[in-house]
Amino acid sequence: MNFLEERIVKDGVVKEGNILKVDSFLNHQMDINLFDQMGEEFKRRFADKPINKIVTIEASGIGIACIVARHFGVPVVFAKKTQSVNIDGEVYVAEVESFTHKCKNQVIVSKKFLGPDDHVLVIDDFLANGCALQGLISIVAQAGGTVEGIGIAVEKGFQQGGRIIRNLGYQLESLAIVDGMDAATGKVHFREQ
Repeated sequence: MNFLEERIVKDGVVKEGNILKVDSFLNHQMDINLFDQMGEEFKRRFADKPINKIVTIEASGIGIACIVARHFGVPVVFAKKTQSVNIDGEVYVAEVESFTHKCKNQVIVSKKFLGPDDHVLVIDDFLANGCALQGLISIVAQAGGTVEGIGIAVEKGFQQGGRIIRNLGYQLESLAIVDGMDAATGKVHFREQ
């Protein structure tokens, strides 16, 4: 069992409906030392890639992406879920459906921050159905950039997202892959990696 799986067992909470709450350390309150371990591990797994930018989606992926970026020495760009007055100029747009929030959003990235010279590592906290990742992949493609890899903290292996993304040919590295959960016992079953 790796460091993230151990933390999920210790502090994660399994709820009915295949919900895994990790808000005490991952996506509400953030354990920066844990994020630092994650950054080290993603740097190790993608060491052979010419990554010059980290891309994520707001909001829960931003914290992890920032720490990962520090390990690579590169900037972070995050896709915004709403157009705002401080995004001027042209933007790349993709529609994504959120498994967590059960809604569709258009996400945008300013064309100033992503282009054909970018070799991107996409980072996010969770992977369920893969819609957010497909949206980010689309934005990088619109920019003419290259997705060098995808790093996920927690993948729900019993949902289709991981299979879809791997079938598209991307190097997808998930630090913890949950193959099943039991709300009655609170047990989490991880895939051997």
